[in-house]
Amino acid sequence: MKKLLYITAIFVFFFGQSQITNINDGESLTLRIHYGFLTAGSANLTAKKVNYKGIPHLYVKGTGSTSGAVKAFFKVEDLYESYINMQTELPSFYVRNVKEGSYSQHLQTVFNHDNNTLILTDKKTPANGSKTIKSVKAVQDMLSCFYFLRSKTPAELKTGTVFNMNVWIDDEMFPFQLKVVGTENLKTKFGTINALKIIPSVKSGRVFKEKEGVTMWVSNDANHIPLLLKAELAVGSLKASIDNYKNVKYPLKFTK
Repeated sequence: MKKLLYITAIFVFFFGQSQITNINDGESLTLRIHYGFLTAGSANLTAKKVNYKGIPHLYVKGTGSTSGAVKAFFKVEDLYESYINMQTELPSFYVRNVKEGSYSQHLQTVFNHDNNTLILTDKKTPANGSKTIKSVKAVQDMLSCFYFLRSKTPAELKTGTVFNMNVWIDDEMFPFQLKVVGTENLKTKFGTINALKIIPSVKSGRVFKEKEGVTMWVSNDANHIPLLLKAELAVGSLKASIDNYKNVKYPLKFTK
């Protein structure tokens, strides 16, 4: 299931200067995770506008869990949280609290963008304390990146556009490159919708089978919600598809 959360992270990669204005308070997105013909679990993203340390933030919560037969032999209960500054679109605070089989971890990260550092705290093992880590400019976390992508206008996501950024995942920094390769009419459980097709270049070997073993589709409108992701993993392949959505700001234009 750790792969599932890495996969979810691939939906999130762009940063810019626009404000997060196209996310409704109380929005919810649910993805169904497939492993071959088997439903492996689900992932959910919710967004809420709050004040964090007196500053307007978007509070995003991501959860992932296994279900059915998969849960019987590999139970997963993952929780990710991010507080994103509404003005700068940069994360202020990030939580990763996961239980995956016999593995568990609970990490908290405070971002200091003024001096490009972050403070990592291991909540599972308090004796380890906190440590300050040198970061890079405009670093994103695993959830905040998704909302950077969604803040882009359709004009900013033209075919052939390439984006580069650094993402803080778990307790490591990962470089990503994203290329918008075109548009497609994509079939979903809700009907057919026009989608942007995006291919990321990712670090191969640890999770993914190839450097460019992932393809994703997001709605080609002002929402930019995730619709489908396919990934070739080191063992087998994984797919995530939109299963439910609520309180999306702009109507989604599905056709039968």
